[in-house]
Amino acid sequence: MMGCKKASLDEYEKLVIRMNTPRVVIDNAVCATSTLVKVDSARKHGVLLEAVQVLADLNLSIRKAYISSDGRWFMDVFHVTDENGEKLEDESLITYIEQTLCATSTDGSDGEEGLTVLELTGTDRPGLLSEVFAVLADLQCDVAEAKVWTRNGRIASLIRVRDGDSGSPIEDSVKIDRIEARLKNVLKGDHDVRSSAARTAVSGGVTHAERRLHQMMFSDRDYERAAAAARPSVSVQNWVERGYSIVNVQCRDRRKLLFDIVCTLTDMEYVVFHATLDTDDDKQARMEFCIRHADGSPISSEAERQRVIQCLQAAIERRASEGVRLELCALDRQGLLSDVTRIFRENGLSVTRAEVSTAGDSARNVFYVTDAAGYPADPNSIEAVRQRIGGFGSLKVNYDPQLTYRRPPADADETAGGGVRLFSLGSLVRRNLYNLGLIRSCS
Repeated sequence: MMGCKKASLDEYEKLVIRMNTPRVVIDNAVCATSTLVKVDSARKHGVLLEAVQVLADLNLSIRKAYISSDGRWFMDVFHVTDENGEKLEDESLITYIEQTLCATSTDGSDGEEGLTVLELTGTDRPGLLSEVFAVLADLQCDVAEAKVWTRNGRIASLIRVRDGDSGSPIEDSVKIDRIEARLKNVLKGDHDVRSSAARTAVSGGVTHAERRLHQMMFSDRDYERAAAAARPSVSVQNWVERGYSIVNVQCRDRRKLLFDIVCTLTDMEYVVFHATLDTDDDKQARMEFCIRHADGSPISSEAERQRVIQCLQAAIERRASEGVRLELCALDRQGLLSDVTRIFRENGLSVTRAEVSTAGDSARNVFYVTDAAGYPADPNSIEAVRQRIGGFGSLKVNYDPQLTYRRPPADADETAGGGVRLFSLGSLVRRNLYNLGLIRSCS
């Protein structure tokens, strides 16, 4: 009798697993320009983020999307293309997507195990990243991976390191305390009016880096601070008859846009019940989300409505590519990042975003740089950096015309002193370079 009961329980557990495992279909026949990825699954909090996260981690572009939940079931349809804007033809990639979507979890990681994770947030300033990497090199920490975002004078960074001597995770509590103390001093600086907000954290766990960066900047309340005048269009209205809040977003399309928005809504404890995304030929994305709070209620106050608008605008802007893209492929070695970022600093370049990865003995480092005032970097400075870094490896420079650049506030001359006037003079030089066709943007 006990054996029969156990067999019945095993069959029931298998049925529950089958019912809750997403069903994935990838279809190349329906659309001439994109591959359809269809995901059906039981509805649970975060299930949409799980699917979008898998596609985002593969750098696939989502051109259209239709998302709907009916009762306890969820259906997603994504029109995706690869990095070249083509349909997915690689069978191994298609198989990987199918298998990964069927086994997704929002606790998943995009990082390597066996690394110590450093989380840094504080006030950004020119040369800060150079100081951070110099401290890590001095303390014999090898940087295996790093992602750095800046926005509105704040910085958030997730850095995965190992012990430079043993290649193992850093577990010595004394060394960890020394790393935290040194980095905290660097983040505070000498004139940080918000020095109490500068903080570090050390974790031995594994996390999804980009989701964690959103969480770190959200916790730093970066959405409350002034941003560029040309902001993404976000509106929120209540659909009283159905008990939903309708969120409309219009902005320039880019990779991982849907991930950034869904990630933020999920971490703010909102559930997406229905959504559509469409991208036109001019690369403009239009999105609509029907959401409720996790407790089932729509947005209930003007203050909450404004907070949702501000947080979604911030989520879209955090990943905005500001500056000239520099990609360095080189042999990995201890102190490489310290040397490279020091050269940036010595040539008046400021890093607005960075992504560092290593594979075996090779390092691929991508930096977006501006000058110290946030204007496009002087081509002469870029060339000087290219000459000095040339001995390390291959440095590619991309003056992407779609990049956006921050401008100092209109009253910067009055509030920041004579140093800003020098930057203003530099902007006149850059405008002349723009007029001569030597750079592609002067704004």
